[in-house]
Amino acid sequence: MQHNPDPARLRSAYEGNGTVRSSFPGDLPGEPVDLFAAWFTDALAAGLPEPNAMVLATASADAVPSARLVLLKGYGIDGFRFFTNHTSRKGRELAANPRAALVFPWHAIHRQVRVTGPVRRLSEEDSAAYFRSRPYGSQVGAWASHQSAVVGSREELDARYAELAEKWPDPAVVAGAEEVPVPPFWGGYLVVPEEIEFWQGRPDRMHDRIRYRREETGGVAPSGRWVIERLCP
Repeated sequence: MQHNPDPARLRSAYEGNGTVRSSFPGDLPGEPVDLFAAWFTDALAAGLPEPNAMVLATASADAVPSARLVLLKGYGIDGFRFFTNHTSRKGRELAANPRAALVFPWHAIHRQVRVTGPVRRLSEEDSAAYFRSRPYGSQVGAWASHQSAVVGSREELDARYAELAEKWPDPAVVAGAEEVPVPPFWGGYLVVPEEIEFWQGRPDRMHDRIRYRREETGGVAPSGRWVIERLCP
């Protein structure tokens, strides 16, 4: 008889080898993006596969949640960027309820970063600039996939891609070929952080949790100074 593994029996001891230490708050930067940059660099140096992969959680207008992995394509003091089809489920939910949560699950180094805040679309210029940097196949794929829509078969999807690849051949292969245009239904989003939480695993489940929270100012977009708080694990 096959016995399924019991997830309740799985244990992992965390050694707390990160940069969030008990001397909080004196050794923490005033801007959370500086700490995120340091942790992102650590995740990359540790050889984590796709450290830019993040869980993106959205919700519909009637508060039905959904979550999926997407790839971070840029970050800075203004927020965290990603790109997708505006007509996908996440695109539709962000149009109806423009708020989101992000999670960077860096298990191998016993760290996690959570981000929450409002979301706005990037400009057409910003979206076009990133689209031009994508590989040719990904550009055609953005047109071929009606993301989140039901498709009759894999063959139908492949045929659609082949038709578009014939319409817009690869300029690197066919001299004088037209560039793949940016789809009008595709583009970028910016998650503007109101809160960023840094979690570092420690022994005996006495983890470090440091939260950066925007002080309320009454503005439309998050503004004001960052308040740094330690949370119980």
